[in-house]
Amino acid sequence: MKILDLGFNNTVVLDKVVAVVSAEAAPLKRLREEAKRQGRLIDATQGRKTRAIVVTTSNHIILSGINPATLAERIKMERG
Repeated sequence: MKILDLGFNNTVVLDKVVAVVSAEAAPLKRLREEAKRQGRLIDATQGRKTRAIVVTTSNHIILSGINPATLAERIKMERG
């Protein structure tokens, strides 16, 4: 089982990750609010600015304080 480090001692199982996207786009802000209303939002920012949004196979939305490009590099390294 491979793990993706989301930063600040937070991780997710790599096989469960569908997408890693920038948190700045308006449609993603709406996605974030909808997930919050439905109880599917997980905040892994540790109080820092949200830089990336991770979408999982279970349709949960995980907020990360790590840059999306950094997370993409970590995925590449794990998948080898």
